[in-house]
Amino acid sequence: MKSQQVRQQFLDFFASKKHTIVPSSPMVLKNDPTLMFTNAGMVPFKEFFLGQKTVKDKRVADSQKCLRVSGKHNDLEEVGKDTYHHTMFEMLGNWSFGDYFKKDAIDWAWELLVDVLKIDKDCLYVTVFEGEKEEGLAYDQEAYNYWKKHISEDRIINGNKKDNFWEMGAQGPCGPCSEIHVDIRSDEEKTKISGKSLVNMDHPQVVEIWNLVFMEFNRKADGSLEKLPAKHVDTGMGFERLCMVLQHKQSNYDTDVFTPLIREVEAITNTNYGKNEEIDIAIRVIADHVRAVAFAIADGQLPSNTGAGYVIRRILRRAIRYGFTFLNKKEPFIYKLVSTLSKQMGDYFPEIKAQNQLITNVIKEEEHSFLRTLEQGLILLDGIIKSTNGTKVSGKKAFELYDTYGFPIDLTSLILSEKGMTLNEDEFTDELEKQKNRSRAAAIVETDDWILLIDDNEEEFVGYDILETNVKITRYRKISSKKYGDLYQLVFNLTPFYPEGGGQVGDKGYLEASNGNVIYIVDTKKENNLIIHFAKSLPKDPTQTFKAVVDKKQRYRTACNHSATHLLHQALREVLGTHVEQKGSAVHSKNLRFDFSHFSKLSSDEIQAVEDFVNARIESKIPLKEFRNIPMEVAQKKGAMALFGEKYGDTVRAIQFGNSVELCGGTHVQNTGDIWHFKIISESAIAAGIRRIEAITNDAVKEYYSENNKIYNNLKVLLKNPQNPQKAITDLQEENTSLKKQLEILLKDKAKNLKGELIQKVENINGVNYLAKKLDLDQNSIKDLAFDLGNKIENLFLLVGTEREGKAFLTCFISKNLVEDKKLNAGQVVRELGKLIQGGGGGQPFFATAGGKNPEGIEKALEESKRYIL
Repeated sequence: MKSQQVRQQFLDFFASKKHTIVPSSPMVLKNDPTLMFTNAGMVPFKEFFLGQKTVKDKRVADSQKCLRVSGKHNDLEEVGKDTYHHTMFEMLGNWSFGDYFKKDAIDWAWELLVDVLKIDKDCLYVTVFEGEKEEGLAYDQEAYNYWKKHISEDRIINGNKKDNFWEMGAQGPCGPCSEIHVDIRSDEEKTKISGKSLVNMDHPQVVEIWNLVFMEFNRKADGSLEKLPAKHVDTGMGFERLCMVLQHKQSNYDTDVFTPLIREVEAITNTNYGKNEEIDIAIRVIADHVRAVAFAIADGQLPSNTGAGYVIRRILRRAIRYGFTFLNKKEPFIYKLVSTLSKQMGDYFPEIKAQNQLITNVIKEEEHSFLRTLEQGLILLDGIIKSTNGTKVSGKKAFELYDTYGFPIDLTSLILSEKGMTLNEDEFTDELEKQKNRSRAAAIVETDDWILLIDDNEEEFVGYDILETNVKITRYRKISSKKYGDLYQLVFNLTPFYPEGGGQVGDKGYLEASNGNVIYIVDTKKENNLIIHFAKSLPKDPTQTFKAVVDKKQRYRTACNHSATHLLHQALREVLGTHVEQKGSAVHSKNLRFDFSHFSKLSSDEIQAVEDFVNARIESKIPLKEFRNIPMEVAQKKGAMALFGEKYGDTVRAIQFGNSVELCGGTHVQNTGDIWHFKIISESAIAAGIRRIEAITNDAVKEYYSENNKIYNNLKVLLKNPQNPQKAITDLQEENTSLKKQLEILLKDKAKNLKGELIQKVENINGVNYLAKKLDLDQNSIKDLAFDLGNKIENLFLLVGTEREGKAFLTCFISKNLVEDKKLNAGQVVRELGKLIQGGGGGQPFFATAGGKNPEGIEKALEESKRYIL
């Protein structure tokens, strides 16, 4: 059975059990501060388990794309080394929100696996929770009783809290679970040792295939458990593992989920899978990681140096490094796998097919960048090796190479072992732990339990229509972090405060009590389905009624910028073409940022055309048309585009200004005329095929023109108030060019005069004509002088230091016969001596230069140069 059929059969089965089949949510999360990625199938449904959103469908089934590479669920270092862990994987799941519970969940799991998919029941084992005395958790006798109707009791295994009590995190819904394990070993192996003894022992052929979680508790901040108001079922089955079982394979990577990618890697790298363990691991890593990176990019997360983007970059770099080390690929090649992945999975996940070209471009550029990093790291590592006394290399220096330059530590260890050297791993581990502790300390947020004042899970947002209203606090809690100190999170029965989302910053404002006391709201965010208001203090009496007031000026400026992003999107598609798609935005009160797909830098004419297009719509004073809570298909008929990576409900909100129609939950002006004016401040590249525009509107434009006018008037004064300032600047430029040419001639003459003087100072050391001197010349003159001296003096080793504008420079010339006979290398010389001027450089073996920021190190570098010829 092919993998596409496996997925469909699972969904069809639960559709027959009256489950609503829903599409996969994005893998990259945007409204959950506790997670970067969807790491389990239940994540998109957290708000239902937490009671923060009313359930529409009590029975749901899906195939959810998940990513496990950080935090509690981190499988990254296992991927490739074994045959059943993955970074990105699909989790098949069926869900009950206060509907059926253990009996149906167990009966249907058995029916699907044994009766429908025809898995031999003699290959299956199940686990049940054995209880936990300290927390007063009882043995799950109910689950045991249901299981023994289907499977012999000797195949039911008691599991401890670690394996059979599932928790979302330190806080939140949790409950006992039953795992289903499958033994796919040969009959001969099964006779040697029972599969029962291998359950949960990380055996590659006795693996967990399905986990049935029975949600009935809530873990509080103090660690205690309380009963949930309703009982839920949350199941997750590994799609890739299920395919392995049904396709009678011994490895996930032998299924048709991965074989097309593996075959393509073999063809590109001229290798054979299944012949060499190191090569097999590398191919598995690459086949797995390209899926994770491609789907993350399709969901809107580009590789970067922070947050979720850093995780994606780290996954891709791990794949590149395996290709570099074990497949001998020194040029980009992983990007070539995207088309295979698109053909393979694009029918069920259309985002991967639609974003095929963008994903390809981004991965290719990332490969180029990291391969340059590896090349630079190899040079730096070579320097560390040469400066090491003995065979043990400093773990601190290796950590600097890893932390500052991104050079993989396992590659460092491999290279050292090839040279008969070892790494001081204890030192490296200490440095790594120090860094982790710093990161943990900065990121730790301690959260108290919610204090419930009003038992009301429905929170109404009224901020589209009004900016102040009377509210009641329904719940609050205290949070503490190193970054922000103590804050309080408040939830109201209704709120005019817009929560951060869709690129728009959250509202600020204040709460006013009846006695006039004010509590300032410093930010507003959305966590799952709750609008949370951040306050620096708590009202003395939180049960009273307050007047909630939004900062009107900030909201108005933000609305101007948000409406401008819609007009900007329309303008870009009109001026550049309909290939332009939004790839991110940030809307603040001071400015806006808009990221979009486009293949080249915008010309000044294109930038002007975009500005003119937007400002023409502002001048036309187009009124806002708002469509709230309309069906998705109605919005799309109006021309609204759904963005990949966004999660939309059954009903949406559409914003229209003339022909500009977008799905948007943000706040907007009532008329484009309110924006006043639009001005692009910068246009740049942020990734392959992704451009960024930063712009301003309204008051910020007024300030921009006012400031520019001041600068213009000051320049006129400096130029002595010429009638034509532009001509005056042009005249100055021409005069400056002329003076530079004259100076260049004078410096060349100076260098010629120096030549005779320098020849007299050359020393002969061990048959090498040596000269190290600090000179007051520009770099071009020094280069000319070096080659001039090299033509006149045989066996020359020359090092010149110079200081220009507070910076230090070194120039090294070595006669070519010395390069060949004595193995001297000018590039190596300047790289090593460049450290003394706090810089670096390189070049050819006979001529190289270095630059640095420490002129005081020049004399030391000149002194040190003599050791190369002694």
